Amino acid sequence: MSVQLVRPVEAIAIGASSGGVEALARVLPALPADTRASVFVVLHLPRARGSLLVDVFAPRCKLPVREVHDKDPIAPGTIYFAPPDYHLLVDDGPQLALSADEPVEFSRPSVSVLFESAAAFYGDRLLALLLTGAGSDGAAGMQAVQRAGGLTVVQQPASAYMPQMPEAALGRISVDHVLTLDEIMTMFQALPRAGRA
Repeated sequence: MSVQLVRPVEAIAIGASSGGVEALARVLPALPADTRASVFVVLHLPRARGSLLVDVFAPRCKLPVREVHDKDPIAPGTIYFAPPDYHLLVDDGPQLALSADEPVEFSRPSVSVLFESAAAFYGDRLLALLLTGAGSDGAAGMQAVQRAGGLTVVQQPASAYMPQMPEAALGRISVDHVLTLDEIMTMFQALPRAGRA
């Protein structure tokens, strides 16, 4: 199944948990070097340890990769990872904010917190992608993205290392696209880029 998006996407918010590193290692390198969208990633990680995600992904991706610091201005064509034990939010500026508020769905960072704040800021210019994971984090956030007019994409549960997070979203809303990792990669490669014919 080939997905052709017709309107430019200004931001991509991605959430994953168990099996997420492997899934992200497939899809993030598929983003072309001329991608203009900013990419925000929440991955459930052990709280007590520092993250090595930038070290893992920077050599593989065509876009710059950063771990978020509080009040970082948002740059186009950049991949931002939430640090362990902080919620990641999109804020006016636009900039990124970190929060130590209580876990949501037993998770900090929470996928839903990111999706909800990104939906409030970007509206129909947001693409939200929910990948493999246990639990139900991300389902409420996907609902917020849909209400705001954004695009909702869920990994096909049968292709996910852990299907529960995609299944929870599918149980709550009718998403725009249910795709395998290969189909997500194809979609990323064909993203309409603002300012490009």
